This record gives sequence, structure tokens and C-alpha cells, in this order.
Amino acid sequence: MGRLEKIRNIGIMAHIDAGKTTVSERILYYAGKTYKMGEVHDGTAVMDYLEEEQRRGITITSAATKCPWKGCEINLIDTPGHIDFTAEVERSLRVLDGAVSVFDSSEGVQAQSETVWHQGQKYGLPCLCFINKMDKTGADFEMSVQSIRDKLGANPVPVQIPMGAEDSFAGIIDLIAMKAVFYEVAEMGAKFTEMDIPTDYVEKARTYRARMVEAVAEHDEELMAAFVNDESAGEQVIRRAIRKGTLANKLNPVFVGSALKYVGIQRLLDGVVAYLPSPSDKPVVKGHKPGDEAKEIPVKCDPGGSLVALAFKVTADAHGDLYFLRIYQGILKSGSRVLNPNRDKKENITRLFEMHASERKLIDSAQAGDIVAAIGLRETLTGDTLCDTKKPVVLPSITFPQTVITMSIEPRSAAERAKLADALESLRREDPTFSYKIDSDTGQTVISGMGELHLEILQHKLVKEKRVDVRVGKPRVAYKETITRAARAEGKFVHQSGGRGQYGHVVLEVEPLRTADGHWESRIAFAADVSSDKIPREYIGSVERGVREAAGNGVLAGYMVIGVKATVVDGSYHSVDSSDLAFEQAASFAFEKALKEAGPVLLEPVMRVQAVVPDSYLGAVQADLLSKRGLITDCRVHGSTRVVDAKVPLVELFGYSSDIRSVTAGRGSFTMEPLMYERVPDQVAQGILS
Repeated sequence: MGRLEKIRNIGIMAHIDAGKTTVSERILYYAGKTYKMGEVHDGTAVMDYLEEEQRRGITITSAATKCPWKGCEINLIDTPGHIDFTAEVERSLRVLDGAVSVFDSSEGVQAQSETVWHQGQKYGLPCLCFINKMDKTGADFEMSVQSIRDKLGANPVPVQIPMGAEDSFAGIIDLIAMKAVFYEVAEMGAKFTEMDIPTDYVEKARTYRARMVEAVAEHDEELMAAFVNDESAGEQVIRRAIRKGTLANKLNPVFVGSALKYVGIQRLLDGVVAYLPSPSDKPVVKGHKPGDEAKEIPVKCDPGGSLVALAFKVTADAHGDLYFLRIYQGILKSGSRVLNPNRDKKENITRLFEMHASERKLIDSAQAGDIVAAIGLRETLTGDTLCDTKKPVVLPSITFPQTVITMSIEPRSAAERAKLADALESLRREDPTFSYKIDSDTGQTVISGMGELHLEILQHKLVKEKRVDVRVGKPRVAYKETITRAARAEGKFVHQSGGRGQYGHVVLEVEPLRTADGHWESRIAFAADVSSDKIPREYIGSVERGVREAAGNGVLAGYMVIGVKATVVDGSYHSVDSSDLAFEQAASFAFEKALKEAGPVLLEPVMRVQAVVPDSYLGAVQADLLSKRGLITDCRVHGSTRVVDAKVPLVELFGYSSDIRSVTAGRGSFTMEPLMYERVPDQVAQGILS
């Protein structure tokens, strides 16, 4: 086995509060990385090292760490479960090879577990399932496995089953070795004993084992032959079949335990090493030539190839920004010069580090398959590729959702103004779902993000970390504008003032840009269908810039325009007076005119809400959601509670946490996440526009 085969790049993902960070803490402890157990509820977790994370007991940034296990190196990334930090999850999953999905055994699959699961599937990540909190009231292993099957459309295959549940949870049964495992709580689970399965569990274990063998047999001929002939199969054969099925993304091995009670974590680590892919097990990544997406360049996980790496995260640091990189091909050395083909800039790698949450270890070089942090880069942003200066290649970037909420922010004094501009720029580099702009009418700075909590944390960062004293306005919804029909318009920019003038003339057609299910896309598409004797090729880029700039300001109320395709169909130029500026201005005028003709409408962000409420308050909660223009999409029984799924416009949900508490006498809880943009009803739109 080479070094590559011994690397596992994995993430831990789950719904908020399923116990991800506690699982990570236990992994670090057993792998010998920490000497004492950190606890999330005491605010001492190693992975939640930000003050804000410790105060709220949630994970905000995905911490990266490296730990050894049975001769393998595991690069572990603990991702946040809270949907406001969806970008953190998205960019971590993009660079990982496999994942462990943690579920709360009393809840099964919850709203965000679905979201992160689908994010993982988008990148084809093989995934193990860990059913955690078996000691919790309401713990139900069978229900949890069934919910993975029903709600995620996955193929969960238990390789372990629990002995008992809730207070009587005693340990686990390993279905491959057919042994019972008991953990010693006094030794923090570091010691455990294997013994024969207690008689009252033998029958159940046999049934589950037969199901497991049947489910994995199709992935291995030897096992299939044994299964068909009713012969017993060796442990190695079963493990090999499970690995094949997992790598092909056809099945998901299910592990069980209680991280808080130290049960089952070592077996989960064994599973990571046994069943999740090494970088060399992953298919070749398809990059392309800069500026030409049709020209594919395969990127193989090979230290001997030319360098290709992806920057998946930037964090501001006292000693300069820290860039997290996943190396896909070649070797990266500290002190080297690399190319960023996305920005067409050369960058310096002054130092390289191996990360362990907030600590770091200086290294000289890293190679294909590694995840490291670098210092010295200047222009690089999240999702950019870094490569050999002589062999440029661009990897697919990372796409992030649209922001849904804005608030105004202003410095308390003139002296703070310059500091604020620097701080906002630094936050924008760190967080791709954060943006800001200066409102040309009011001169106010407006920041945008993914939710109230997201903006609150960003504001806290400005004050605490960046030391900028700011006043903030009330959070507001980030509406967007779009069009309902096609239209055509022309724009001219002609300026004579003696000497050389300015001349640009553009004719644009616009049409709605929708997805297959009829919703507006969250982007602007641009195309040029005009001969170069009308508009020379060198001005087309300026026309596109003009269109995109005008799209930032809308025509109804200054909101950003999305879901429009703009095509240049005609125009003219002057051999002396035409310039980039003239064509940019002409395109802006044409686009604005065309929008006004194309039936512009307002769009609002609609959230997917999941409320968990006691049975007796179901009617009141549903009525409250309907009064908020909500549409209830599903309602199901879950023990003594009801789970209500609904689609509700974000504007109606400000302060919903206090609403649901008052409607359910403090016993209801909810989660929400951005779902899509939908047209604002006319009577509501009139109120917004007036």
C-alpha cells in the first residue's frame, strides 16, 4: 500500500445538534490527538475553537485536523449543521473524498440532514451513517434506519446493531464479527471488551446479519456464490463487498453508538479506514483549459503530475490570510510560485502548514491527496484553482446560493470608516455567501447574507475580531427583480466635445431565464449574436460588463436582477470614437430600457421551514404558518410530536422563533433554509414598492 492509499479525507455532516462536534472530539481523543475530552456543552471542544461557537454551542466554521488511525492518516473536517453556514458545508464537501453523516437516533433524518446529504450526493461522496445518541430518550434505531431509506432515498445497511436503547443502552453488536462490544465509561470508552452475543440478542443479530449479507452480496462474486449456496462467508469477503458497494455509492454502512457516552467511535473510525475511499480511489477530476470549457484536461491524483490544487477556504489571520488548499495533482512546495488561472495572476506560497483545528505545524511540501493551509497568496478567492505556471488548468469552481437577507451598517465615527472598508473586504474574502455594496442613493453600506444568525455573527466578527465599532439597521429581505416576457431595446452613448468623442450603439434582446420546473434562475446569462462588422469582438466584453452592472441596480426598486438572458443582436461603432467605456454605457442604457418593456416583477426569497411541535399545538402552528402566506407541504407524526414542513416567504418569518414559542407554550422548535425565489403577489409588491 502506497502513502496515497492510506489517506482518508472525510467530513462529518449532520443536522444541527445531532452531535457532530462531540463525535469529532471523541475521534481526536482516541486517535491520540488530545489528552482530555473537550465537551461542546462546557464550551471546551477543540474543533469549536471560536469564542462565538463556544458561546452558542454550535459549529460555524469547518475546522480541519489530521489524525492517525491504524496506519492511515485521516484528514477530518467538522462542518457546521446550521443552514446559515451552508457555504461552509458546500466548500468542505467539494474537496472531500468521503463523509460520515451523523443522525440523532430519536429524530432520524431531519431537515438539514437532508440538505447536507443532497449536497454530498451532488459531489458523489460515499457516505457512512452513524446513528448517535442511542442513550437519549426516544432513541429508535429501526426508525432512524428507515428514515434514511425513505427520506434520503439511500440504501442504509446496518453493520452493527445496538443492545438496548435509552437508559438501557448497553453496547453494540458487530454483525460482521458477530461479537458483542461493551465499553467502559470509567475509562472514557478507551477500553472495551468483546464477548459472545448475549442469548436474548442472538436471534435478532442473525436476522440482521442475513439481511446485511444479502444487501452487499451483489457487489462481490465470491460472497454472492456463498450467499446463493447458503454457505458462510469470511469476514474479509464481507468487508471487501461492503467497501466495493460503498465506493460505488450503492450502499451506506450504518454504525451506531453514543458519542457522549463514549460508545462506538473506535468502530466508526475502523469503518472510515475500511470503507471510505482514499484519494486514489476517486474518479479522475475533469479540469479545463482557462477560458475554454470545451477543452477538458484530466487531473489524476498523482504526485508525479504537474501541480493542481483548489483553494476551498480563506480565513483572516493575524499574520496574513490563511488559505486552505486541497492538492489534486503534483507536489506543492513552500517558497514556490504558482498560477491562479481564474484571476490570471501569479501567486507566492511563502509557507505551508498541516492544520490541527486552531494549531498548525510548519511543513516543507505536500502532495496529491493532502489538505493543507498556505500563507502568502494575495488575489486568490474561495473556489479558485492554483496550478503549475507552465501548465494552466482550471478546476470546476464551487457554486454558492444567493443571499436572502440584508441590513444597513455604518461606522460610528469618520475614523472608523476606512477600517470598515478593509474589514468588509476581508470578510468577503473569507465568506463567499457574504456581500456588501454601497447604496448610491443613500451612501449607506448594505451587507447581505444567508440568514439572521449569519448576519449577527458577521456583525460580531466586525466588532470583536476586526475591532470596528458599527451601528446596524434592522435586517431586511433581499428582494430580486426579474422579467415576465421578452423585449428588445437599443442604447446609444454618443458624446462630442471637440477632439476625440465617444460612440457606442447596442441593440439588446432580453428574455426570462427559467429552470426546468419553471422557476427563475438565480443568474444573468449573456450571449452575443452580432457580426463583428457591427460591433468588433474586442468590445463584446465591455457590453457584457455594462449589462451586468445595470443588472445590479434593477428598474423597479433598485434590487438586483436575476433570471434574465440578454443577447446582443445589433449595433454599430465608429472607427475613431468608439471605446470600451462608450459600449459599456450604451449596453447599460439598452438593458435598462429592455427591462422596463419586459414586464418587470419582484421576487422574494421563500424558505423551507420545518417545525417540530407537540400534538396538541399542531392546529395553532399550522394556522400561524398559513397566516404568514405559508404553504404546508407535509405533516407527519413523530412519537408524541408532529413535524410540519412548509414553504414560507422570508419576510413573514422575522422573529418567528418568539412566535412559535408563544403559540406552543415554549415547546415548539423550528429550522429554516432558503429554498428558492418566487414572484411576490401583486398586492404585497405594491406595498413594498410604495
